Amino acid sequence: MSASEYHDAAELRSALRRFLRRSEEIARRHSLTPRQYVLLLMVKAREDTAEKTTITDLVERLALTQSTITELVQRAEDAGLISRMQSPVDGRVMYLSLTDVGARRLHAAFEELGPEREQLLSSIRDG
Repeated sequence: MSASEYHDAAELRSALRRFLRRSEEIARRHSLTPRQYVLLLMVKAREDTAEKTTITDLVERLALTQSTITELVQRAEDAGLISRMQSPVDGRVMYLSLTDVGARRLHAAFEELGPEREQLLSSIRDG
């Protein structure tokens, strides 16, 4: 490996960490924990698609354990950020959706994080 490859890898890691730190700060400013922000983002990303968000889906997409996701979803539901709806096809499956409160908080945090997200995406594309 060349020195420039190590340099590029270090710069990418640094940019990712700065982005994550800023995401955490912004999430908290909008009364969300960092994990709640990511949870809401994942639910919102599939809201208008044929693929609805389930606990199993979140386990795969967030690379967390079933019990961790279940607890995160329960806390978000208790906080009024998401709701569950039983699948009309399979009664064992629950679909997740944002409540109005969850949607407002996510939107505000997402908008505020926009410049940092664009900067990170640009640095990845240019690298």
